[in-house]
Parts: sequence; C-alpha cells; structure tokens
Amino acid sequence: MEVAVYNIKGEDTGKKIELKDSIFAVEPNDHSIYLDVKQFLANRRQGTHKTKEVSDLTRSTKKIKRQKGTGTARAGSAKSPVMIGGARAFGPQPRDYSFKLNKKLKKLARKSALSYKAKDNKIFVVEDFNFEAPKTKDLISVTTNLKIIDKKILFVLSEANKNIYLSSRNLKNINVVLASDLATYQIMNSSVLLFVEGSVSVIEKILEN
Repeated sequence: MEVAVYNIKGEDTGKKIELKDSIFAVEPNDHSIYLDVKQFLANRRQGTHKTKEVSDLTRSTKKIKRQKGTGTARAGSAKSPVMIGGARAFGPQPRDYSFKLNKKLKKLARKSALSYKAKDNKIFVVEDFNFEAPKTKDLISVTTNLKIIDKKILFVLSEANKNIYLSSRNLKNINVVLASDLATYQIMNSSVLLFVEGSVSVIEKILEN
C-alpha cells in the first residue's frame, strides 16, 4: 500500500512511501485489540483505593446496650458496618490491576489497529521537519495545511523532538508519541494518524520481528 508524502505546507512532494501489507493490511483481530486496550487502561490504574474495615477502626469496646429486653437486635460493637461511623463491609482495598499479555498478541493488536486506520485512509505521512522554537501556532498551521485541524490527531515521531512536543501541549486534539512507544489504545483513540516519514520504518522494524 502506497501513501503520498506531504510537506508541512500541505503540498504533495511527489514522493510515495510503501506501507507494508504485513503490518498495515492484515486481517484485523478484534479480540486482540480488546485485550491490549484493556491491559493499557488497567496498567494505568493506581489501585490505591481503600475503605476501613473493622480491624482498621479504633472505637470504644464498651457494650452499646444490654443484650436482651430492648426489643431490638443485639449490638456488641461500635465498629459494626450497620453502625453510624462503623466500618464498611467488603469495601475496596489496594490492589494491582495490571496483567500480562504475550508479545505476539500485542503485536497483532497494533497491526490490527493500524490496518483499520489504513483501510479507512486515516494515515497521513509528512516529511521529517523541526521547529526552530516551540510554537503552538506553527503546529496548528501544519494540521491546517493538511486539512486535519478538526480531527483527533496522533502525531507519531521517529525520535524525541522537544520543540514539537512543547508545541503540542496546549492542543487538546493532538497527542505526540514516539514510534517505539506506540500503543494500540492510542491508535484506536485517535481519528487520524500523522506519521513523520522516518517513523514508518521504526514501526515496521518493531512489528516485523
């Protein structure tokens, strides 16, 4: 599959870049995408939630009322979950939500997600470029020239670029990521993928092995 390479002015450079069918045109596996996205979100959870159970409370151990003759249920502890200010029964406790997936499955998930975007013509490639200084309006100009300013964009870089990253921080519809860190969730959570030319070979190298 071939796609045109544009410059930052939105002009077709006349160059074409080949997207390998083994990565950008596979038969999508929806279940692998589901599992990879689920893992990505689960691994981001802090898991620090906690409620106090009976053993965590310090309250008076004095018997609340006499055992019999009150006409109500017996009550032996102010820590009981049925008491105001008492413990919470079966409340959440700190836990680790992360889980592991096989590397092959994660690669299949990324290939499947990329194939969906390629099939829908949601992949754009722009020549490698850099800004002299971080300027948000310069990055807005690039997306405007490419006519994707109103889309949710995932900007994929081949290597770290501080100026481009800082230029994107105030733009809620643009996320910048390194090709080596590209995740299935990020692909599926964007409307358009904008690759700098050098990032394509990085992705293909990672997903082919």
